[in-house]
Amino acid sequence: MPYQEAWDFQEQIFKEIVQLKIDNRRNETQLVTPNYFFFVTHPHVYTLGKSGDVRHLLANENELSRRGATFVKTNRGGDITYHGPGQIVGYPILDLENFFTDIHKYLRLLEEVIIQTLADFGIVATRSEGETGVWLDVNTPFARKICAMGVRASRWVTMHGFALNVNTDLEYFNAIIPCGIKNKAVTSMQAELKTEVDDSEVKQRILKHFESIFEARLVPTPDVLIKDPN
Repeated sequence: MPYQEAWDFQEQIFKEIVQLKIDNRRNETQLVTPNYFFFVTHPHVYTLGKSGDVRHLLANENELSRRGATFVKTNRGGDITYHGPGQIVGYPILDLENFFTDIHKYLRLLEEVIIQTLADFGIVATRSEGETGVWLDVNTPFARKICAMGVRASRWVTMHGFALNVNTDLEYFNAIIPCGIKNKAVTSMQAELKTEVDDSEVKQRILKHFESIFEARLVPTPDVLIKDPN
């Protein structure tokens, strides 16, 4: 799904949850707020977080066109990153008041979901202090990022999420300074394991660990269809 289309859909869900919370407070009701977890893969796109530096995009319009990529300024946290085929993007839209009210804890638990998922495939990953996301060989000259994260939250409702490189073409990261962090590489599960990875299996592992870590039960739903506004 194109990035802007997915972002618009997230905003729709996000606003509905926020409005329900506002109505609950105004009307002194206790209607339960829903929580969602969406998987998506985007066509080639570079996205810049609200606190990011556009100078971290190293490609001009002609280069973007050559790569078949677009560029979008978004309202998530973090700097610049790449999304594209072979990458699993996860967008949890949660009312954290159903879980806990701590954004830092939320990010650390999202990281833990990915760390445990990678461990299932024999990849030893960890956190890098002061650098959100999931990394390999931290504090060595070979430190490299395998999963980027950037979220937005308002009234304890989250949107955006993580991007895990599974069978991603890492050449696309050469057009940016990923997450604004210089002199550190980016990797993928395929690059680490030297073989193509079944992304459906990765998704199942992510969901399994998400349920365990967030103490939640995920209920599968049919593919989400975006209504044509016309």
